[in-house]
Amino acid sequence: MRGECESMLYFMGVDNGGTTIKAAIFDQTGHEIAAASQNTPLLVPCEGFNERDMETLWKATAATIHEAILKSGIQPSEIAGVGCTGHGKGLYLWGKDDKPAYHAVASTDRRGAPYVERWYGNGTAAKAESLALQPVVETQPVAILAWMKEHHPEILENTRWIFEAKDYIRFMLTGRAMAEVTDYSGTCLMNLQTKEFDRELLRLFDLEEMFDALPPLCQSYELCGTVTEKAAKDTGLAAGTPVCGGMFDIDACAIALDVSTTERLCMITGTWSINEYIAKEPVPTGSSTHNSMFCIPGYYLIEESSPTSSGNLEWFIQHFVPGAEDPNVDKKALYREIDREVEALSPGDCNIIFLPFLYGTYNEKCASSAFIGMTNFHTRAHMLRAIFEGVGFSHLHHIAHRNPPSAIRMAGGATNSDVWVQMFADITGTPIEVVKTKEPGALGCAMAAAIAAGVYPDYKTAAENMTKVSAIIHPNKENTEIYRKKYTRFCRLIELLSQQ
Repeated sequence: MRGECESMLYFMGVDNGGTTIKAAIFDQTGHEIAAASQNTPLLVPCEGFNERDMETLWKATAATIHEAILKSGIQPSEIAGVGCTGHGKGLYLWGKDDKPAYHAVASTDRRGAPYVERWYGNGTAAKAESLALQPVVETQPVAILAWMKEHHPEILENTRWIFEAKDYIRFMLTGRAMAEVTDYSGTCLMNLQTKEFDRELLRLFDLEEMFDALPPLCQSYELCGTVTEKAAKDTGLAAGTPVCGGMFDIDACAIALDVSTTERLCMITGTWSINEYIAKEPVPTGSSTHNSMFCIPGYYLIEESSPTSSGNLEWFIQHFVPGAEDPNVDKKALYREIDREVEALSPGDCNIIFLPFLYGTYNEKCASSAFIGMTNFHTRAHMLRAIFEGVGFSHLHHIAHRNPPSAIRMAGGATNSDVWVQMFADITGTPIEVVKTKEPGALGCAMAAAIAAGVYPDYKTAAENMTKVSAIIHPNKENTEIYRKKYTRFCRLIELLSQQ
């Protein structure tokens, strides 16, 4: 609920992740006033296809915003600005008939894989990498658009705008089509040397005709319109409320964790294993290394990622934990019970290795998940612990080549589990700093809204005032040694399976 200070300014962050919508209201000190969330159904029309209905998504987002406002106890007119964030990659098409042209394609969709394989085989990907400064991957819009062109050319003929997730939501709030740079710079649609959309890139992918469907570029902290009368009725926001550009969810989490210097590293444990830091210059690309433009001008966000994080646990819970699908079940109690099961076993009690590749991996030759080493002795608790560990190993796999940081700032679903956070500290051998907010994505774009409103001059100042570290978890050296040996087995198994 609201505090006693009547002069306090409030900002809303709206976060459209891979499966969950969140809206949170913060004051200018970063204190969370209220938050709400909804899940949106993932449509799986066939294997490898992951979609969401765009109209359903907007209605759910509007309802989530409305709920957060009601919970806050503040008047809609007191919200000084709104920022949106969302998952990167994927594809949201808006039609010339002023309605969605197709279902939203999620960031876990794999229909673009054959095109990426072809582009790497014929040299197209190498040419694209020299301009986009990132690998070409199946979840990027270029791969999905290539599939559309072959299978549904009529959809592309009807497409007016090519959106990313948060840019679609901002469009629904303001009626203005804009393309915020942190998201689009990770799509292989932008030349990261010129920092503009590039016809040559689209020509390489045989998509040049889609160039005019790319919206005008904007910055994360830029004012990009105001809430329309229609959106106000849908959401409960006041008409005329300023809406800023917002940002890619990994940028939002990074800035909420105060990754404002090159020395810091953060991990985001969501559907994707995101491991990121910032640099003045892009780094050479690898199979899972992506360069994109950071929300702080003059910096690149260096991202090591794969869809190998806590989404694996959510899948297991959904299918194998009784009562998980019951809408009346106490979810917090359910997760506490899972933590107890995992904590009852020590690192040396579980010799199962879990490969967290349910949604693919950074190594396309080893793209299937597996529990390895199971016998009839093992129980659900062993499997849960193996999932916890496997996700931790996957995050470590992304950063093992770097000089270890003094600490890792962590956000995402795993931070809700003290057991899991301690495991991350033990696996990496590095202290884990947990930021106080439970909604870092929403906080990051609320910071952008605060800058757009003129409350803070830049992200560094906003982070100094709005980011709060709630706990520092130090590694257990004995456990770290056990996990070091397990991690060696984890890497060896990946290597062996990749040779198949």
